[in-house]
Order: sequence, then C-alpha cells, then structure tokens
Amino acid sequence: MGLTQKPQPVKLFCSIFSQDVEKMNKAKQLLIAKFGALDFESNLLSFEYTSYYEKEFGPHLKRIFVSFKKLIKPEQLWRIKILTNKIENILRISDKRTVNIDPGYISQANLVLATTKAYSHRIYINCGIYEETTLLYKKHAFLPLPWTYPDYKSQECLEIFLKIRENLFEQLKQLAK
Repeated sequence: MGLTQKPQPVKLFCSIFSQDVEKMNKAKQLLIAKFGALDFESNLLSFEYTSYYEKEFGPHLKRIFVSFKKLIKPEQLWRIKILTNKIENILRISDKRTVNIDPGYISQANLVLATTKAYSHRIYINCGIYEETTLLYKKHAFLPLPWTYPDYKSQECLEIFLKIRENLFEQLKQLAK
C-alpha cells in the first residue's frame, strides 16, 4: 500500500483568444484581479488551427497565453474553470461570447486542461468540469497524446509551455530551500 502525500504546487496558465484584442486585454485584467500578477505573457499569436469557433467568434482569431506568479494546488483547477466561464459571460455582447478563456496547469510531469466537454479520455471532476492530461513531459520535452489539440502540439506552443515550466521549476527550487 502506498502512502498518500500532498502533490506539489503547479503553474496556472490560461489561453485567451478573441477577434478583439481589447476584449482579450480586459479578460487578462479580470484574470489578474482574481489570480494575481503574471509571470509570463506570450506574444499575440494567430489562432488558425481549427474553424470550430468561427461561427461564434468569427474569423482571424488572435490568442495569448498567460501564466501567474502564484502557484496553485492541482485540485483548484475545476473552480478556476468555473471562474473563467464567469469572466467569459461578463464580456458577452448580445448573448455571444467575445472571448474564450481556457485554464490549465503545468506540473513537472504534464500539462492539464479543464473543460466542460465530456469525452472518453477526460475525467469528471466536479460541477460539470472535466480535466484531461493534454501533454506529457519526458526527456526535456512535452509530448503530445492522441487527443492533443493541433495547436497545443505546435512548435510555437510547445516552446511557450517549456518557458512556463521553467518558471515553475525555478519557483519549486526556491520553495525547497
């Protein structure tokens, strides 16, 4: 029998995308108000990997990734997803979302995303929220899984996730001292 132990803290990050950069910035400010200062923000990226969101948001979407200085407990992710959904609702116009916020966390071993969509590889957590391991970290790289979204396995995103993981690693070293 193994003994239970507390998991290490993890690094919260969010993907924010929209047609409207001002709405993205507003979403970012609302996230900062909830989760504290950022320790990483990506450049503005094109979001061209799927047309899934075009009907709701229109074409030519832009995206940023942000991560937060304060580490979280892994079990907080489902509550964070509920909060990000509320922020999306705050920024709605005429009953349409103007911004999409997808929270997740990076640990030393993987990248986990929260979602409201059930699927065979997703685990139900609470209050309509599921989680999935989207990428594994092995041999100094993130490795995709069969269900990993195409954008999350792009070189551009993998480099972003490695940078966020480096920030986590440095913070964990400081905590261990």
